Amino acid sequence: MNKRPTVADMLALKGKRQIKMLFVDTVEEAAAANEAGIDMLSIIDPVWTPQMREAAGNCFVQVGLLYGKLCTYEDYLRAAHRVMQLGGDCCYCAASLDTIHKLTNEGIPIVGHAGLIPSKATWTGGFKAVGKTADSAMLVYKQVKDLEAAGAIAAELEVVPDRVAAEISKRTKMLMLSMGAGSGGDAQYLFAEDVLGYTRGHRPRHAKTYRNFRAEYERLQAERVAAFKEFIADVDNGIYPAAEHTVPVADVEFEAFLARLES
Repeated sequence: MNKRPTVADMLALKGKRQIKMLFVDTVEEAAAANEAGIDMLSIIDPVWTPQMREAAGNCFVQVGLLYGKLCTYEDYLRAAHRVMQLGGDCCYCAASLDTIHKLTNEGIPIVGHAGLIPSKATWTGGFKAVGKTADSAMLVYKQVKDLEAAGAIAAELEVVPDRVAAEISKRTKMLMLSMGAGSGGDAQYLFAEDVLGYTRGHRPRHAKTYRNFRAEYERLQAERVAAFKEFIADVDNGIYPAAEHTVPVADVEFEAFLARLES
């Protein structure tokens, strides 16, 4: 039976407890998150499939609509309806406030973004913290309130000072999904690759690693290479294929086959 929380259930958690949230991009990670009891997942649209929905189980899933790949409101609307029909619970959208407002008017739950927005980082000085001055903190607050006015249900609040994030979170009904913004938000959001220790590219300061999957992946890759080399050697030395790898044929049938070939 489906016990997945609704948007209303998630919003009701504001001020009650911290939501635990992970970005995942494989079926195995989604299934592990569900089994572990993670509340909320973020999964980008290109890997959002019925298999991912099944693996995510009772996790509330935010599906990321790709900024730049989608351009017009109609692009976003079609994509949003498609991912929701596949079982998405809400959509992440970094498009304009006008687009977000139109999507929410269609009844699509939208998560926005404030603070350090990677796709728009040039406006705030690059990949660095936002909100460390009063003026900058007020800019983040305005971003949040504008998203709220546009009808968003939540916003990723990325790399903002913890005290600033806490004050902003108190002043919005939206869920504040903290990515390096301290415990004053409503959710703690990490990437599975950081949690599992196989970060691809830059590892953010707020990341915390709980396992060393990189070493295990390197071990498995070495084992792959070794197995492939052994296969090559077996073929070269006539060890593979052996009798157990081939299909037998009765002598009488084989002799009859040869006779027909020769005739």
